[in-house]
Amino acid sequence: MTGPHPSVAATRVAVREALHGYDIGTRVWVACSGGPDSLALAAAAAYVSRKEGYFSGAIIVDHGIQPDSAEVAQRAAMEVKKAGIHQVFVERVVVGRDGGLEAAARTARYGAIEARVTAEGGVDPHILTGHTMDDQAETVLLALARGSGARALSGIPARRGRIIRPFLSIRRKDTVAACREQGLDPWMDPTNESDGGPRRSALRGKVMPALVDVLGAGVVSGLARSAALLQADADELERQARSTLRKATAATSADDDWRCDNLAALPDAIRSRMLKMLAEGKGAGPLTAAHVRMLDKLVMQYKGQGAVALPGGFEARREYGRLIISGTVDLGSNE
Repeated sequence: MTGPHPSVAATRVAVREALHGYDIGTRVWVACSGGPDSLALAAAAAYVSRKEGYFSGAIIVDHGIQPDSAEVAQRAAMEVKKAGIHQVFVERVVVGRDGGLEAAARTARYGAIEARVTAEGGVDPHILTGHTMDDQAETVLLALARGSGARALSGIPARRGRIIRPFLSIRRKDTVAACREQGLDPWMDPTNESDGGPRRSALRGKVMPALVDVLGAGVVSGLARSAALLQADADELERQARSTLRKATAATSADDDWRCDNLAALPDAIRSRMLKMLAEGKGAGPLTAAHVRMLDKLVMQYKGQGAVALPGGFEARREYGRLIISGTVDLGSNE
């Protein structure tokens, strides 16, 4: 008796390893678009859940952006049930425009998924998403193009809160093959076309094939390995920054200002992270790399420049050798 196709086996192993050690009865929710990655994930999660005693479900988000979005969502629900998951919710959301359409859709999607998981309750619920090794490589390249730091270059985390991404070790071609071998018919998102779609789609359709052609097929796994290494480095640097911040807070009588000479004595990688934590701890943010650079100039390259405006109605200024972060005063207010 032969076993499952290698691609099917790989998806099941990835999910089993990601959920290893969880108790019987754990709620496992698959965030599913109906595409090959999330549909292969749904099939693997259904299989592992039956074997390990988990309760599996799926959540499909209808963004309402495309004219046939409701039909696509219902089609995805039928394919998920064919994959072996029978508790399926379709959530309709309204997508704003903050941060651009792609970012706003992601915010609305995760908000709807989290809300449904919370409402359903159950034992230790977790959310599985179908991000693959190819997604990881694309994320790293986009971060490189933006000139981002180690945290962004570390790509998509395998875990964040109750979100788990089992397929970061799986190639997209394997999810396509897994769907084919299990008789599943995934939806191919037209926005993934390289011409006229989002920047990531052009990267996927044009840049990645060119890189593979020049550097070989190993470029995808190489980028993913780099992301994993950078993630470990970024985690350690942030741990050191938090530790330094706690010690400095304990040693000062007030946390409203910080001596710039003490900040300047820190290694660059620690100081930049600590400045971001200081500002966001006050309520400013989220800070971009540009905001952090301006804060760092107040510490390291002070030439009498004025206050730095920060998101959320805050500002940072230097007074008498100290860095002060505070809310700005609304002069138009009578309160």
